[in-house]
Amino acid sequence: MKYDFSSLIDRRNTNSLKWDVKDNELPMWVADMDFQTAPEIIETVTAKAKKGVYGYTIVSDEWYNSISTWWKNRHNFKINQDWLIFSIGVVPAISSIIRKLTTVAENVVVQTPVYNIFFNSIVNNGRHILENKLVFDGVKYKIDFQDLAEKLADPETKMMILCNPHNPIGKIWDRETLAKIGELCYKNNVIVLSDEIHCDLTDPEYQYIPFASVSEHCRINSVSCLAPSKAFNMAGIHTAAVVVPNQALRNRVEWGLNTDEVAEPNLFAVEAAIAAFKSGADWLDQLRVYLAQNKEIVREYIAEELPDLYLLPAHATYLLWINCSSITTDTKELCDFIRFQTGLYLSAGEVYGGDGNEFVRLNIACPAARLKDGLQRLKKGIKLYKEQLNN
Repeated sequence: MKYDFSSLIDRRNTNSLKWDVKDNELPMWVADMDFQTAPEIIETVTAKAKKGVYGYTIVSDEWYNSISTWWKNRHNFKINQDWLIFSIGVVPAISSIIRKLTTVAENVVVQTPVYNIFFNSIVNNGRHILENKLVFDGVKYKIDFQDLAEKLADPETKMMILCNPHNPIGKIWDRETLAKIGELCYKNNVIVLSDEIHCDLTDPEYQYIPFASVSEHCRINSVSCLAPSKAFNMAGIHTAAVVVPNQALRNRVEWGLNTDEVAEPNLFAVEAAIAAFKSGADWLDQLRVYLAQNKEIVREYIAEELPDLYLLPAHATYLLWINCSSITTDTKELCDFIRFQTGLYLSAGEVYGGDGNEFVRLNIACPAARLKDGLQRLKKGIKLYKEQLNN
């Protein structure tokens, strides 16, 4: 490979959220990669820092153009530049959009198990969560459309947050599914807020479908949140984009982002995003190959060494969803036990709602050597946990 994804980078003592752990611990939880970002991004940020003048920053025309060009070339979706609004992050944007497009005590639908911070954005703003629980048949998840239709038909339901691709199950929603969601939401005057932050992290032979590209109803009734932060491992730079094709909605969203003070870029946010979208394609493609190889390492290891576990097939994100129900339905206890006994730090699934109490989430975005260390710790922890259960 042209780019290096195998070097073990020491991130301890760097104020890293992920690596603020004990010396013997191995964090494989939060969605943060252990790879350096694309060299082109590093060069851009370094050159900007060397200027030595750290004043206010504007959003340049090149920022709009780089995103529009990337989505057209990469995802076959033409984003008009006037649809785009800068934001410091997807989560701040989601919270702001909830505040401005719904009112207190109204319902927001989420499809659980799902990214847990959605719950915070809803509840902290005084709105109600409605769970459209995804149905796990022992092999894969599917949407309960009857339940979804009923929840969308509730007159107090004003928004649905779509996770596309879906975190934590790693599913890429197909065009037919997205169209069905879009029609149901349009029919019931429910705005779709589509979180597409993981969209560029698909397996090499797979592509995600932008929700707003599916139909006219999806386009005019949606707000999509995009960012290079997950794909290029630059979450700490705080750079994102909100796409709103409908001008009436866009006026409200833009007003909200500005009044909530989450629309002003920091020194690096604009140029780092431009570097990612203009120069990062080759790096990203090689990353996707490496992540696919890591997924295969996990699949083979679980099949051979941990047959009590079930790895959900996933074609997006670097987060694997592992069913532990044959051992326990309290994976919070399991994760705490494994961390105490082995130092491996996983995400317990209960925080994602739905049937998450039967699952753990594993972050595989790290060098293969580190991943194999994590898998060995997982095997040891599971073995000790089962022994404890049998005593």
